[in-house]
This record gives sequence, structure tokens and C-alpha cells, in this order.
Amino acid sequence: MLPWLSSPYPSFPSTSRALNSPNGLLAAGGELSPAWLVEAYRQGIFPWFSDDDPILWWSPDPRMILLPEQFKQRRSLTKRIRHGGFHVTLDQHFNHVIQACAAPRGEEAGTWITDEMHDAYSLLHTLGIAHSIEIHQDGHLVGGLYGIAMGPVFFGESMFSRVPDASKVALAHLARAMREHGGKLIDCQMHTPHLASLGAITVAREAFINYLKDWLPDKAFTLSSIEAPAVPASLWLNAIAAEGNAKG
Repeated sequence: MLPWLSSPYPSFPSTSRALNSPNGLLAAGGELSPAWLVEAYRQGIFPWFSDDDPILWWSPDPRMILLPEQFKQRRSLTKRIRHGGFHVTLDQHFNHVIQACAAPRGEEAGTWITDEMHDAYSLLHTLGIAHSIEIHQDGHLVGGLYGIAMGPVFFGESMFSRVPDASKVALAHLARAMREHGGKLIDCQMHTPHLASLGAITVAREAFINYLKDWLPDKAFTLSSIEAPAVPASLWLNAIAAEGNAKG
């Protein structure tokens, strides 16, 4: 039976108890407060649910990850970055990015980025935990991505493109900044052929959890404040911000 989380403080069952079908479903209930979300991500857990569902928590096996040094930047993407007239910024349009990621795509009618999720991640953004990378062209926001930064790990949530390859451009800037400034891992959550084509791989959940234990040790966090937990700084964010300022 699926565990129901009702503690006032973030508390999750072991990820080893996650279901095989649907893959990774671990628990229901809890909150989307900063403390719950920070504790979830550092344990390899993330929320994913629809408007009509309770909060559902997941930890799939295998897990898709992208190691920054393994990002595949093909010649066509390098050419587009150089000559596409793109301008990258960090955290200048977080809510616009999440709204764009939530917009229906193609024949999809709905989105998992509910208003509740939007509000929760916007609060994480104001606390300096959630971040967006924005791609502009001719003064317009044409692509980007958002997620959660903790030390050398970036937990990717979603990305969007309004012109060809704009989300790839955002991911390329993220991977380069992490590669050059101490970043270790980009969490992609679930396997997609698109991410695999960019160098992402799948690893066993246990291996992913061990990465997090090595790179996000307990001593790196300050969880005494339920409303505003402190997370380890991600120095590579400064490189993306500096690039945007230099071209602004």
C-alpha cells in the first residue's frame, strides 16, 4: 500500500520501497513547502502529479542523468550558438520560463506543472534554490530551462523552445558552466530519446543516490528553518550570470 505522508516535518520512506509499476512511485501526501522539496531532492525524490491527484513523490529506477563533461554538442548546435544571435541570462525571467514550460505542447492538452507546483518553485526561486536559464533572440524569450541547484548538482525540471534548438542552447550553457566550475551532475529524472541524444545516460537508482550522498552530504545543509532551508552554493551559477551580464 502506498505510504501517506502526514508528518509536519519532511519525512520520506526509503527509495528502495518505490514501486516498479508505475516506475518509481514512492509515496503520497506531504507538502510542497521549501523544506519538503529540499529534503526530497537531496534524497533523490521529486514530486509529479496532476491537478486531480494528491501530491505524489517519485524515485524511478533507472534514473536518467547527464554528466556535464559528456554533453554532446554537435557541430550544428555549435554553429547555432555562434551565429544564432542568442543571448543567455540567469534568473531574469523565472516565472516566464516556468509558464512557458507549462504550456501545452503539440497534441498534449494538459500539464504536470500545476498552479500549486508553479507557486512552490517560485518560492524556491525567491529563496535562491530554484533557477532559470533563459535564451533570448532579437529581444524575445525563445527558450530556457529551470530546476534546482544544490552544490555541484542541478536537478532539472523542464525546458522549452520557441525556435529550433533554443532549449539545447540553454542546456549547453548549463553543461559548460558546470564542467568549468565544479559541477558534477544534471538530474534528468526520466529517460527520453531527446536527452539521450545529448549525452544523458541511465544509471541504477542506487548509483544515483550514492552520487547524492557523496556530493550533497548532510553537513552541507542547514535544515533548521522549515520556511527557508539553506542549501550548498553552486558556484557555476555565477559563470552563467556573468556571461549574461557581459553581453547585456
